[in-house]
Amino acid sequence: MRVEQLGDGEPSVAVVVGVHGDEPCGVRAVERLLDDDPAVLSPVKLVVANERALDAGVRYVDADLNRSFTDDVPEDAHERRLAERLADEIRGCTVLSVHSTQSHADPFAISSGVDAPVPSVVPALSVAALVDTGDFGDGRIFAADADILEVEAGLQGSEPAAENAYTLVREFLTATEVLPGDPARREVPVFEMGESIPKPSGDEYEVFVENFQEVAAGEAYAAADGEPLVADEPFWPVLLSPYGYKNQFGYRGEPAGVLQSSDGANSTSVSSLSSAQ
Repeated sequence: MRVEQLGDGEPSVAVVVGVHGDEPCGVRAVERLLDDDPAVLSPVKLVVANERALDAGVRYVDADLNRSFTDDVPEDAHERRLAERLADEIRGCTVLSVHSTQSHADPFAISSGVDAPVPSVVPALSVAALVDTGDFGDGRIFAADADILEVEAGLQGSEPAAENAYTLVREFLTATEVLPGDPARREVPVFEMGESIPKPSGDEYEVFVENFQEVAAGEAYAAADGEPLVADEPFWPVLLSPYGYKNQFGYRGEPAGVLQSSDGANSTSVSSLSSAQ
């Protein structure tokens, strides 16, 4: 694990990258930020988490680091020990964890609930949507004693993802008053993650629909070996992709509201969750 810092003092803000070794976009963003060496208003900790997996170009060494914040992972697993160190590094901080995905080219945010820092930070980020996963998935970084927001910066391994990651990191640091400036304020649709969408046995898969766009009942949303799969009821796809998961396409989502500024377009800290129309 590599830990860097901009500014003097004890940081209350952190950026975590390289949780998965096959997602280098966040690492490139942090390296670029360090090269910039911007003047900061308060200190920030920059953590490159899984250097061993990054060097090998693999997602993880022994276990998925973003499922290793739990006692269920063997004690001798590299990522179990790494999760313990990472939890210590970010304890008490407001954290942005940067990832990339196979499901959606445009950046989107992921949270576990809509508590802090979600309402104040997410509308300041260039994201297409916020996915509230609730308690989905044991052992995720959300189990650490910190206020954590994840972002998917774009398609895994792409240049746009690296550029987006850099933009998102700077936007986050502006929203948390590490960097000077007035954050932009956007309306961001919120989707609750629901049941997984199973993937039938097959050799080739296709997805026909866009994430965060409603799929109508009777609409073909994917195919396995050329055989269409049809929605039995309307749903909003979340994290849907042909090959992002081994045994599922992604998840059924439901719109849950819109994050927006509650005190005018120039608000830098106050947002509210209002009902989606």
